[in-house]
Amino acid sequence: MRPKWRFRSLRISFGLTPEYMENVYEQFFFLQYSGGWSLTEAYSLPIGLREWFVKRLIKQLEDEKQAIEESSRNSGNKQTLGPHNSPKRM
Repeated sequence: MRPKWRFRSLRISFGLTPEYMENVYEQFFFLQYSGGWSLTEAYSLPIGLREWFVKRLIKQLEDEKQAIEESSRNSGNKQTLGPHNSPKRM
């Protein structure tokens, strides 16, 4: 006698979705491009630690961008010529 199956459901895949994997690859790229990490270093990080590094690197880049903008706003992009930076006369 054949056993009766209790549930006749389709097989469910518990694998990672394409959207999740694309996000992981984006994190790898970002860490390589902006942080100078190697693929092996980024791949070897635990997930939580990798996400922390990505968030922290984003914050660092935003802070640097803001500092550059404030510096250029405050200086007014004015340069004064002095003996150390004036062109040499011929």
